Amino acid sequence: MSSTRQVPETSSMSRDELSADDAWQALRHHGGWTLVREAFLRFRYGDGFSHARALGLQLCLAIVPFLIALSGLAGKLGVKEGGDVVADTVLALTPGASEQVVHDLLAPGDRGEDAGELALALGLITGLLALATAMAQIERGANRIYGVERDRPAHLKYARAAILAAVAGIPALTGFLMLVAGDAMGASVRTRYPGWGDTVESIWTVARWPASILLVVTAVAAIFRFAPRRRQPAFSWLLFGAALSTALWWGISALLALYVQGSGAFGATYGALTGIMALLLWANATGIVLFLGIAFSAQLEAYRVGVPGPIKPDTWAPPVPADR
Repeated sequence: MSSTRQVPETSSMSRDELSADDAWQALRHHGGWTLVREAFLRFRYGDGFSHARALGLQLCLAIVPFLIALSGLAGKLGVKEGGDVVADTVLALTPGASEQVVHDLLAPGDRGEDAGELALALGLITGLLALATAMAQIERGANRIYGVERDRPAHLKYARAAILAAVAGIPALTGFLMLVAGDAMGASVRTRYPGWGDTVESIWTVARWPASILLVVTAVAAIFRFAPRRRQPAFSWLLFGAALSTALWWGISALLALYVQGSGAFGATYGALTGIMALLLWANATGIVLFLGIAFSAQLEAYRVGVPGPIKPDTWAPPVPADR
């Protein structure tokens, strides 16, 4: 149960939805540090850490099957080079201690076409179900942060989650891979496709940064808009929280990658499980920064309507013994 104050639907107070100008005015009026502190309180008392852990687990269950599915799909369609690009990109992000495990997973080699078809089918089904469940978990966490105590009915909740997984979850993951694995992806394409010229390479090197950031921010803002069980403000209002989540996401991911790749102790401790442990840490951090961005947007909207604070007063008191 959440102990956060409910945020009234400010978009229903007038005919005009809240926009980015309204968000900027509210941010300047109340101050950035005050908003960050109270957004964290809303995140904490909305049980944000627990929801982040649950979301991280679902992301781990979704990402690996999707990678298998991409490899299998490329082979099934007769585009072996495409599957090799996927494998090369993943291997470039994999710590050395677990590189052989990931290589065996993504490169079935002589196991035959049937193994590729099985990997494709199981990867797509498992990945889609896990990603849809992750979107449903985002709804639950967002509802508690906004002070909404009950989710949508199950059939509506998971139908919406499946749509969000397709139109927002996959683009967000693609944009993230472009950010952190763009160099490895470009190097693999140059190797697999000799026609990759210097001009195209230069365009890719420059354009992947703004394109990936725009893709991630837009996808995250779409999740902020359509996941909670409430009428949300305008898309431009939610871009503030989405941009904050994206910036934290990119920074934490970069620091984690530097630590895992540069620290011999991490690989020596976990051995062949290094890649799995790094994925678990990354997924948990992803859930935290995503719900922090939602809490930021919620508290900014709470300021707009004059909610006195992010959390309800503590009414608990120790029981009084009967003899008193």
